[in-house]
Amino acid sequence: MTQDAELFDVVVVGGGPSGATAAHDLAQLGRNVLLLDRAGRIKPCGGAIPPRLIRDFDIPDHLLVARINCARMVSPSDQQVDMPIDGGFVGMVDRAEFDEWLRCRAAEAGARRRTGLFKRFDRDDRGTTFVTYEERAADGEMVERFVRTRALIGADGALSAVAKQCLPGADRLPYVFAYHEIVRAPAAQSFDGARCDVYYRGTVSPDFYGWVFPHGDTVSVGTGSAHKGFSLRGSVAELRQASGLGEVDTIRREGAPIPLRPLPRWDDGHSVLLAGDAAGVVAPASGEGIYYAMIGGRLAAQSIDMFLETGNARALRTARKRFMKMHGMVFRILGIMQWYWYSNDRRRERFVSICRDRDVQKLTWDAYMNKELVRAKPIAHVRIFFKNLGHMAGLAWARLHPS
Repeated sequence: MTQDAELFDVVVVGGGPSGATAAHDLAQLGRNVLLLDRAGRIKPCGGAIPPRLIRDFDIPDHLLVARINCARMVSPSDQQVDMPIDGGFVGMVDRAEFDEWLRCRAAEAGARRRTGLFKRFDRDDRGTTFVTYEERAADGEMVERFVRTRALIGADGALSAVAKQCLPGADRLPYVFAYHEIVRAPAAQSFDGARCDVYYRGTVSPDFYGWVFPHGDTVSVGTGSAHKGFSLRGSVAELRQASGLGEVDTIRREGAPIPLRPLPRWDDGHSVLLAGDAAGVVAPASGEGIYYAMIGGRLAAQSIDMFLETGNARALRTARKRFMKMHGMVFRILGIMQWYWYSNDRRRERFVSICRDRDVQKLTWDAYMNKELVRAKPIAHVRIFFKNLGHMAGLAWARLHPS
């Protein structure tokens, strides 16, 4: 490593929605940015994005491969509850196309793109940060490269290599391992390409859920679990059969860990900041991550820009503080929901029953679409609270007085 290596204001490791957003925003602010991304990596993801994301991040219509106007909740006993979206829709994207578009947008804003595998970062006695990565040479051999940077963003996903180095214990964050198969959408008219199906069933997942999400010409069929002995491939195979997709062509298979809660700290107090899955910002219960990754990337960019302007490392802390102020309560509520309702099939059955309630449906969609807790209708919240108490009391009664 030498002092004449390329120098950047910021190196962003990871070109998913969070890293690409951070690189784009920093480049627009006039910062000299390197976006370092692995080749050919696609995260397993249902691909749902809310209108709030489409609006806040200027997502063009052509990236939406489907518009969902209803979700069907399926219970262990095959009780099916439709939750229609009144006056709106949920957009669906194909992550291969969507993520690449975000990376291209970052490059158009001025970020430099490079394909390589992050290995480590080091600091010399003057505090200069060196980022070491490997890239493939023309002869196919992997060659070690390095650059200098004033700041580093780790947006390299769950089990982040950047997080592991800068925050001891970050690699021990609990996670669900998700797996899905992208399959060809059937031509049969019986398949509804505007409806998502969500399966709450212990055989599909003992602690999460399974999904069938239309993507236009394709469908994402997947599930997840934190139980290491649970067969995700077997579960998805059964889910495909149950949804009539057992015989259609499989296009690709993908698996990856999904973090269960935000890390207690996102920066190293010097010049490194985490974003997206690397920071643990995936919503409990739903597993939703694209919106939270992108807002996390935007907040990371703002904090890094402040750090570069002032030289004060305390600026790095503002990303997590602002994120938790905006979304911390939602994450806590969803965490409690996952812990309680996903624990066994009796509770899952009750949970799906609750979804029939129009108050529940309205507030659920309002909160999802706008990414904030809905306070406009306090009476509806009170009704839902007492209905939940009724369901929980019914469960307690059933345990004390089994048939």
